[in-house]
Amino acid sequence: MKYARYTLAIAALAALGFSAPAPAQAAYDGAFIGEEKVYIAGAEDTLTHIARRFDLGFVELRAANPSMDPWIPGKGAEVFLPGRHLLPDAPRSGLVINLPEMRLYAFVNGNEAPLSFPLGIGREGLETPIGTTSVESKKVGPVWRPTPRMLREDPTLKPVVQPGPDNPLGTHAMYLGWPQYRIHGTNKPYGIGRRSSSGCLRLYPEDIISLYKVVPVGMKVTVVNQPIKLAWIDGVLYMEAHPDMDQALQMEETGEVYSAKMTTQDMAFIISAAGEFENKLDWATIRNAVRDRTGTPIIIARKPGAVVDDSRPEVIRANEVDLNDFSENNQKREELKKAEVEIVPEKTEPQAGEEKPEVPVKAAAAEKAEKADEPKIIEASAETAETAADQESGAEDTPAKSSSVVNP
Repeated sequence: MKYARYTLAIAALAALGFSAPAPAQAAYDGAFIGEEKVYIAGAEDTLTHIARRFDLGFVELRAANPSMDPWIPGKGAEVFLPGRHLLPDAPRSGLVINLPEMRLYAFVNGNEAPLSFPLGIGREGLETPIGTTSVESKKVGPVWRPTPRMLREDPTLKPVVQPGPDNPLGTHAMYLGWPQYRIHGTNKPYGIGRRSSSGCLRLYPEDIISLYKVVPVGMKVTVVNQPIKLAWIDGVLYMEAHPDMDQALQMEETGEVYSAKMTTQDMAFIISAAGEFENKLDWATIRNAVRDRTGTPIIIARKPGAVVDDSRPEVIRANEVDLNDFSENNQKREELKKAEVEIVPEKTEPQAGEEKPEVPVKAAAAEKAEKADEPKIIEASAETAETAADQESGAEDTPAKSSSVVNP
């Protein structure tokens, strides 16, 4: 009888668009993702264009090529593409965001490698919070309302910005449990990989479409601050050192950081990771890596008998790729074009005495997305929907009201 009732309940939920919980899957057990490559630049290439084409952030590409002119690398210049990433020390589930490397990891493929995307994060004074939250709601064609602070700083801003090319939220937005913080697209893609936002997390326009499809409402979001990452791979200990939050602007502007000294905490972290092989640590290499902060994995110790992969990175030449093709395939690029064109709000008349414009009804692109072969998203509750409407404004200066948030 209990089984029959359970079956009927599942059937009823299915009729309403809900699905039964998926069986638990093993987490990805690898220590890293991606591969390093070398791009031979063309005469008109810049690091900003190269970064977007290869799904990298500007600061991480600048850090990996510190002596290179970011605006004129020069024809034939060998641009190192830091595509290999050690995974942050965080639960391998949901979305994991490491602020110093300005990168998001989406553990949505079970025991397969996570998806990963570069980010624009909160600038100084408007930092992105650290802690744990979740995706509360999602919206295609979000409306943006600048906060009072933003309007004071720039009186030319409109009080309400409808979906379209002038909307800084881009084509898609995912609202977090932290009030007024979200993961969204952008209309200024060259701010990705920089501390460029008011606290929200920005993705390239093509990346937010990919992420939006695979992230359900309720997914856990973990934000960490780990400029130094460590991992054992086949008996070899690797370290990846990124500029910390205070050094990111230095790296962006000059290609180097100042006073990048190893702290007692850093040293303890490295010694703990080495374990019984502490005596194998190459401290000269470690000090150089902490000083340079190139964000690329380097060998700092190895177990006896460990074999190092010394294969050379793949080389890609300028005449082999189109830097204006930001997508992995034509279908993805067409989705981006369609989203940018079709997200047009339906106009509604304000009620008598109403001072601010109406929030537009769901855009046509959102209605089509619901009919497409995307994962079924459970609609948020009425309370969550009301909160999401409040979150249409920009990120405030006030800290998020959550016990799990630690403001830097």
